[in-house]
Amino acid sequence: MKVILLAAGRSKRLKPIEDKNFLHFLGKPLIQHQLEQLLFVGLTEVVVVGGEHNLAKLMTLVKGLPKKLKVTVVKQENLDEGMAGAMMAAEKEVQGDSILVVSGNDVVEKKAFLDILKISKELKVDGLMLGKKVEEYFPGGYLNVRANGLITAIVEKPGAGNEPSKLVNLVVHYFKDGGKFIDEVKKTKSTRDDRYEVAIDHMIQDGSKIKVVPYDGFWQPIKYPWHVISLMNYFLENIAGSFSKAECKKRKIEIADTATIRGDHVYIGDGAKIMDNAVIIGPAYIGKNTIVATNAMVRASSVGDNCVIGFGTEIARSYLGESVWTHTNYVGDSIIGNNCSFGSGTVTGNLRLDEKNIPVNIQGEKVDSGMNKFGLITGNNVRCGINTSFMPGVKVGNNSFVGAGIVVAQDIEDNKFVYAKTELVIKDNVAQLDSSKRDEMKKKMGK
Repeated sequence: MKVILLAAGRSKRLKPIEDKNFLHFLGKPLIQHQLEQLLFVGLTEVVVVGGEHNLAKLMTLVKGLPKKLKVTVVKQENLDEGMAGAMMAAEKEVQGDSILVVSGNDVVEKKAFLDILKISKELKVDGLMLGKKVEEYFPGGYLNVRANGLITAIVEKPGAGNEPSKLVNLVVHYFKDGGKFIDEVKKTKSTRDDRYEVAIDHMIQDGSKIKVVPYDGFWQPIKYPWHVISLMNYFLENIAGSFSKAECKKRKIEIADTATIRGDHVYIGDGAKIMDNAVIIGPAYIGKNTIVATNAMVRASSVGDNCVIGFGTEIARSYLGESVWTHTNYVGDSIIGNNCSFGSGTVTGNLRLDEKNIPVNIQGEKVDSGMNKFGLITGNNVRCGINTSFMPGVKVGNNSFVGAGIVVAQDIEDNKFVYAKTELVIKDNVAQLDSSKRDEMKKKMGK
């Protein structure tokens, strides 16, 4: 069986986050976690489908993977063709093979793959699709299923209240004959972004037996920025750390005697420094060579390599990329890109006055994040001046600078320089100081 791992998405709804496949969790890009999980369950032949925007990075990544993984990277020419285009890009690699189609950024547990593999060997079916029961509407595909588990239809984004069932289609799909399925995709036409799903529908109508595999484990797609926080929490809860003196010495970790590390699931990377009176509360990940300075706090957060969590800073429930610099800041429930810095006194607002959910601007439309605490989202290479305040749910684009002493209540696009026009008024001081009253006050205070 060959795996087709879909990694060509352009992450449009995540902007200013550039490519969700290369978001780092526990020191590795997400796409690497996916590949290593496939290897763990015994799936060693993988075709990774990328696009022009990330093909070079994918090919570089593949070179460093275990030799047991036989990975081929192919390019999807037309990204507007979605999953259907990915299938056609992988066609030459899968002729005559059974295939497992997997989303590069829908995270499921190993159990999902093991169940599919087991059932594919036990049942005589043409295909299997992973389905998860949900209670709240999810903007994806829903499965119409008979009592015997056979799928009769896929309804893509039906809208809340119009779902044919509570089973959401997760992109872990098995097809006994990969070539036959791709042929169906090639001849299928659709005016919507559902050509892949329509091809499956056509196969079902033509008599192919495609069965649902119910799944009740962890599942987190990355469609919107706040999903990064949810996935971060999943990875943090799976940390197993060791901080014996021998271990710290071996990995050149410095932890001051007055520092506090509390709670489970804490990992500290090689060469990191945890300084006097710093506090780390798990679950938390501290990357390589990162400094958590005096009186700083990191809790329920992931901090990448080569960061400085400066004096008096608090990082709470946030995802920080690599080379992020802070100093007397509050960063709460936020997603910060690589190579970003915050001037002293700059804070991220993360709670509305009415305590309602935070809306976020997604491609021109306000979308409910489902979170009543959600802060700042930045791209890479962002600079913020001193004493700047960001309102909840604001986005700052890549390579943008934000000046000092302002309140930012709207999104900032890539490559912008933002400052406020203020007027400093200086005039003569005509007030008279009464020194006798001041002396009297001093006497009273001294008693």
